[in-house]
Amino acid sequence: MNKTNHFKRQALIASVLLAAPLVSHSAIVPDRTRVIFNGNENSITVTLKNGNATLPYLAQAWLEDDKFAKDTRYFTALPPLQRIEPKSDGQVKVQPLPAAASLPQDRESLFYFNVREIPPKSDKPNTLQLALQTRIKFFYRPVAVARQVDKTHPWQTKLTLTYQGDGVIFDNPTPFYLVISNAGSKENETASGFKNLLIAPREKVTSPIKGASLGQLAGGGLRR
Repeated sequence: MNKTNHFKRQALIASVLLAAPLVSHSAIVPDRTRVIFNGNENSITVTLKNGNATLPYLAQAWLEDDKFAKDTRYFTALPPLQRIEPKSDGQVKVQPLPAAASLPQDRESLFYFNVREIPPKSDKPNTLQLALQTRIKFFYRPVAVARQVDKTHPWQTKLTLTYQGDGVIFDNPTPFYLVISNAGSKENETASGFKNLLIAPREKVTSPIKGASLGQLAGGGLRR
């Protein structure tokens, strides 16, 4: 390819990109950032809000396992597809299937609740539209585990840290999942090398941060 053809090709790509604006804002959003499904519940309802003032959207809902693979064994989301009018709400009912009884009863199980928004066909030419997807954590909490919830002594306080030369070990001895969103020695300051942690029940996770950068746990350096 000579330079002239190369420049023409680059100019063509640029003109196509300029002519195809990217529609990337999310219109359909759930009414929460995570779902907790207690074992004694027959169903739970998640409200979906269409924030667009003029356009209706289709909303597709389903559940995934903890490896982000679509999972239809334990729960079902109904309806799987619905139309939500502008500035209106839709609802998804999540119900357990018989196989849910086979899930561990001594600890939480993790799934993901997904919503994909499908926009209406644009009447503008050369417009690139995306089907955006929202994924939130879905925790199945058995009855025996739900009884252990103590608001006066939150299970998060049972987390222990062990300092090692190559990092810090976070030990979760509880039957609950722990989400560590930040860790540092000062308020609103994140320790170097720290990344968000999701710690399964009765498991340990090592983070490549220095113990000294966490300061004292009692001082609020560790936040959930």
